Amino acid sequence: MQNFRKTATVMAAGLSAFAVTPAMAEQVIDVPGFADFLAVEGDSVWATNDGRVERWSRSGKQAAVAMGRPCGAMAIHAGSLWVADCKENAVVRIDTAKAEKVATIATGIANPKGELNVVAGAGSIWVASDNKGVVSRIDPATNSVVATITVTPGTHYLAFGFDAVWAVSSDGKTIQRIDPATNTVTSTTTLGTSPGFLTAGEGAVWVQEQGDGTVARIDPATGAVTGRVKVGKVLAYGDIDTGAGMVWLRTTEEQTFVAIDPKALTVVARLGKAEGSGALRYAGDGLWTSAHDVHTLTWWPQPILSPAPNLASAK
Repeated sequence: MQNFRKTATVMAAGLSAFAVTPAMAEQVIDVPGFADFLAVEGDSVWATNDGRVERWSRSGKQAAVAMGRPCGAMAIHAGSLWVADCKENAVVRIDTAKAEKVATIATGIANPKGELNVVAGAGSIWVASDNKGVVSRIDPATNSVVATITVTPGTHYLAFGFDAVWAVSSDGKTIQRIDPATNTVTSTTTLGTSPGFLTAGEGAVWVQEQGDGTVARIDPATGAVTGRVKVGKVLAYGDIDTGAGMVWLRTTEEQTFVAIDPKALTVVARLGKAEGSGALRYAGDGLWTSAHDVHTLTWWPQPILSPAPNLASAK
């Protein structure tokens, strides 16, 4: 069953150079179970759920594939969905056209609680595979691990962008740049309290500093922190992505997600109501969010950002 809402709660608190106009009309889709991490494919989205991954569009569920315990953020590459399985301690490859498992690669999983990323880049699939500090590289041509890279212990979170893999350790409070040409770490930068999920885009790498309630901007050329955005008291869990000139941050307190101006380093909009933990992915003409505590996926048409030069700066 789907529930459609014609209006969204838009909190324009902390606007800087932009305003959100008009109020967005979100579409809420009821999803039984525990829909959580997301991966966009065309006009649909894959979501992890209890013992399965599911493909949803705005018209309803399109497919489901049984798994042991799918966990963490997923990647789309080479006509396949790549997802960690915390029960199998492996990365599973799913043919998205057929909605069938085609390979299970015994990589190990660094965080069996499920807070981690599988990412695609440089023709490979990457996963944090050992909590001692290992990132594994998978060749999609052979469905096998072709390299392992030693990183800071406790590394769980990955992103690919600017010709590199970026690896974050929450316990170690570091972000490291991995050069895929050499499979070596080329820079290490200290971060704030409990860094977590990250994304690469809009000119930088962006990291949630969950314990500080901030998002850190990383220069992809040097690996240095070049600024921070204060979003709230904490940023526990949640998710982050980029697109349409903005950084989009799924939150767990006060709102569903926020839009951040990457140049001004200000929160330009706070959108939706608090819905507990979940994920977020930008999809070209809008955004998908999940809220597993209330068993929903939500489609948000892309907000229109218009100049608002006389509004107060974000705190």
